[in-house]
Amino acid sequence: MNKKIQVSFLLLVLSQGLHSVEEYIGKLWEVFLPARIVSGLFSKDLRTGFLMFNTALFVFGILCWFLPVRKNYPSAPAFILFWIIIELVNGIGHPLWCISTGTYKPGLFSAILLLLMSLYLCSLLLRSKHEYSE
Repeated sequence: MNKKIQVSFLLLVLSQGLHSVEEYIGKLWEVFLPARIVSGLFSKDLRTGFLMFNTALFVFGILCWFLPVRKNYPSAPAFILFWIIIELVNGIGHPLWCISTGTYKPGLFSAILLLLMSLYLCSLLLRSKHEYSE
């Protein structure tokens, strides 16, 4: 795993942290049923549940970077792919949601960053796999 992939992965996780902040400020749990359901799994107070879930997600991302990705474990590509998929869903889902409603929804701006970062990381990962197979 090259340094460019490692750094890009860390930037993707940090971007997810920024995304969570944008969603928190916009009170996503009030306007998006899946966020309400997930938040409710963590706490009866949806605001607190949202914070708990997003904090856990961010910590998990940092742990993924710190251990498998940074230390180049054999499982690193699987963790990176997992995060790429999550952020592609975020990066595509938020803009589609906003287009379908014709209005801004919490998380839109940072979702575009997540989309770009995840596509870039995916290209790096594919390129590195191609280099190893030659």
